[in-house]
Amino acid sequence: MSSVAVQPVPRGGMARMVGRRVTDWLPAAIVLVLGLVAWQGVVTVLHVQRFLLPKPTQIASTFWTDRHALWSAGWFTFQEALGGFVIGSGLAIVVALVLARWRPLGSALMPYAIAANAVPIIAFAPITNAWFSPLNKSSKMAIAAVLCFFPVLVNTLRGLTSVRPSSIELMRSYAAGELEIFRRVRIPTALPYIFTSLKVASVLAMIGAIVGEYFGGSIEALGVQIKNSASLFQFEVAWAAIVVACILGIAFYLAVALAERLAMRWQPAQGRE
Repeated sequence: MSSVAVQPVPRGGMARMVGRRVTDWLPAAIVLVLGLVAWQGVVTVLHVQRFLLPKPTQIASTFWTDRHALWSAGWFTFQEALGGFVIGSGLAIVVALVLARWRPLGSALMPYAIAANAVPIIAFAPITNAWFSPLNKSSKMAIAAVLCFFPVLVNTLRGLTSVRPSSIELMRSYAAGELEIFRRVRIPTALPYIFTSLKVASVLAMIGAIVGEYFGGSIEALGVQIKNSASLFQFEVAWAAIVVACILGIAFYLAVALAERLAMRWQPAQGRE
């Protein structure tokens, strides 16, 4: 029976990797701290009114005091964003696969898809509220889905059609069918494009869900809380809700980036940086 030699993990390798990650994030952390200090100082020295810009310390205090209500509203809105992200991105990938398989159809429809992407989709929020009811999550999911659809469609289609002709010819020399070519060549080549568009879509989904709530939504929604708090001159609460939205948006983006890293471990390291 043959034995398999297990390569030992280099001593100190994990520490070096952690240290490199800390070093990579250190400049951004320094900029964040300096920005908050400058914000606090400018508001204090110039006596900026709270309705224009509250102090970071006041926002942080409100964030902690109202954390349960804020996170509950944030989770409500995140569900809308996640639903729209899944619907819009999933449909876009399916449509891109169809258009890549039948190229004349893609050439005929892509100009209209690009033109539709230029339309301010948020303007349709009142219409989707009329279709699905303002208190229904479906209306916000529809806005998020439309915002996610076009970037994912365009990037996925570009990735599927960016395969080198020599790779296609090689597969056909092995008598591979179209399905096999898609599975082994086109889809692996398109993965970097797909994940890039999904990271963009994750941010757009949160924006679409929150802005859609400005036109009407459940009292539990984060966008409604931001709008109502600003209307009632509770600006610290509005800013604290914005912080929650930022945290959720960043977490959503990082989750997609982690999925990209796991799905593309076969790629060279420089392709994932």
